Amino acid sequence: MKYLQPDWPAPDHIKAYTTLRQAASTPEQIAASLPLPETPIWIKQVHGATVVDAEQTNAPQEADAIFTSQPNRVCAILTADCLPLLVCNRQGTQVAAIHAGWRGLAAGIIEATFKALKQPADEWLVWLGPAIGPQKFEVGKEVYDAFVSQNEDARAAFTPQTQGKWLANLYQLARLRLHRQGVQAIYGGNFCTYTETNLFYSYRRDHGKTGRMVSLIWNCSPKR
Repeated sequence: MKYLQPDWPAPDHIKAYTTLRQAASTPEQIAASLPLPETPIWIKQVHGATVVDAEQTNAPQEADAIFTSQPNRVCAILTADCLPLLVCNRQGTQVAAIHAGWRGLAAGIIEATFKALKQPADEWLVWLGPAIGPQKFEVGKEVYDAFVSQNEDARAAFTPQTQGKWLANLYQLARLRLHRQGVQAIYGGNFCTYTETNLFYSYRRDHGKTGRMVSLIWNCSPKR
């Protein structure tokens, strides 16, 4: 089993992983091969801005972020070009996993998550996991307008190409929104799912016929 672990100063009892490319494995099989304390809490990702508390869901709900304050509750998301964000506070008492494609970012999934977490911005550590890189994410005017219409600073995340096309930097767009929330402790963000073929699945590279990486986070301290 191969996986990434965030390079960040999280407390030792915070466990976080993103799985690498695994042939013919379901998310459940991948998760089963990790040292998980419980079955992961899955969500039905819909590229929106809904956030759910893992303590208030059993069957998967439509959402794009999940959080918990309870030890050993595993928050999990799936990606294959979209950006996974793993989040914990400095004390390691709260964790979250965010699925952020361009639609979710533009819809405010980051802002909605930190509103749900209800702690000061300087309490948070965020790791940006593997997503499509800025040299391969070509987008049209719809995507450009979705961000620039909200914030002129987002122009810096788009590199003009041919008429009506840009290369978009998902990592930069996410950092911009995190900074606007006051979050400064941001790590990772140096991957490309499209070009790192041996490591990652890529929906765009593989024309939709691909698997998914699983990103998971939990607090393994004893239950209170």
